Order: sequence, then C-alpha cells, then structure tokens
Amino acid sequence: MSADVVPGGDAVRSAVTLRSVTKTFGSGSDAVTALRDVKLDIAAGEFVCLIGASGCGKSTILNLVAGLDSPTGGEVVVDGRAAMMFQESALFPWLTITKNVELPMRLAGVSRAERKERAAELIRTVHLDGFGDKRPHQLSGGMRQRAALARAFAQEADILLMDEPFGALDAMTRDVLHEELDALVSDRRLTVLFVTHNVREAARLGDRIVIMSPRPGRVTAEIAVDIERPRRIDQPAVSALAAEVTDRLREEVLVHARA
Repeated sequence: MSADVVPGGDAVRSAVTLRSVTKTFGSGSDAVTALRDVKLDIAAGEFVCLIGASGCGKSTILNLVAGLDSPTGGEVVVDGRAAMMFQESALFPWLTITKNVELPMRLAGVSRAERKERAAELIRTVHLDGFGDKRPHQLSGGMRQRAALARAFAQEADILLMDEPFGALDAMTRDVLHEELDALVSDRRLTVLFVTHNVREAARLGDRIVIMSPRPGRVTAEIAVDIERPRRIDQPAVSALAAEVTDRLREEVLVHARA
C-alpha cells in the first residue's frame, strides 16, 4: 500500500499504482509494444478518465489492473477488489437479470436467501425494479448496462474498471446514466478508472483526465477537473475543458505522425 500527502498533511491511500509499466505482445519481429513506461497513481475514491487515440493501450491498462494480464515490465499494485464493465453488458443471455446479478455472489458462496435479497436491492439501486425476471434481450441497451453495473456492485468491489460502458448508447440515455453513475459512485465511495473516447464524457465525469500518447501508450498529460458537481455535459465549463482536452489529443496525434 502506498499513500500521497495532500496539502493539509493527511495521507491519501492509493487504490491503483502503475510503476513504469510496459506491456509488449508477441516476440521478435512480431512484437507490438502497447504500453511503455506508464506511471500512474489513483487515489482511493478518485474518478480517473483515461483518454487517447485508438490503440494507445487504454484497455490494456484496465486488463492489467483487473489482473486479466501481466505487465512485461514494471509493476501494477492494486489495493482493493476490482470489478470490470465493458462496452457491451456481457450479461449471460440465458439467465434472468436477477440471476445475472446473483452470479458473482453465487460463485462467492453466498447463501441463496442472502443473494436474492442483495440482488433485489441492487436492481432497485440501478432503477430496474420490475425487470428482475426479464432476460437481457428483453431490455434496452441502457437497461442492460444498468444490470451490468448492478452485477459489478454485487462483487463488493472497491474499484470499478469501466471500458467505454456507454459508448454504444444514444446521447439521452448516456446522459441519464452519467447522472446515475455519478450519484452511485459518490454514495459508495468507489474508485473508478474509466476509459472513453468521448472528451465531453471525461470532462463530465472525471476528477482527473489522463491523456495517453498513440502506441506505444504513455501518460503525456494529467488534467485536474476543477468543476463543481453535479455537472451537465452541456455546461460551459465542461465544454471548455473538453475543447482543451481535444486540443491536447490533436497535438499528440500530430507529434506521433511526424515522428
């Protein structure tokens, strides 16, 4: 466990730390370096958005933090239990929504009575009351992502890893889910590492935006989001920050193209 010291002198626990992380896929002439010397520290309770061009290694970082893969070099330190959400809900189509939410608890050995009670509570939390007995194909895309969020919460995770979970949704549904995610994360005091291509989404949700270079991915800038919550995606401060991030991303792409 590591900690930073804030100006007031209090120690803030680090939930996720990447220490000079490199990740290479393949070997020899076929080797592809996805990440090179990535340094990143995420405080407990912080909402960090990763943004960068396609192929810069954002999803690779999530996989490393989730323990689904190992770095080629450097170290990944995770202090807490992590749960992952993908762009697609990844719900099991043959299970009801209740059974999907119950699954992590069933695998953890939670009793049938307890997991049914907790699943019902989580389904209410994500505003899916009355849909527990439905199967995923009977729900809209936004509702499936709510169910996936409930399943992530069922894992009793401290850290939520989100890989463009709202990328395939329409703008109105996405905006509603932004509001709900903001409230749920604040209420549960979760640490979030959120991958997105949408600069407005990053400015709307994040405490900090981490900009990555094109492959091999490196952290090239970190921008603190000093905008009071709750935020709206269309408010002037969010729009201004999104424009700043867009300019930084454009610079990264141009520098990479000239190299």
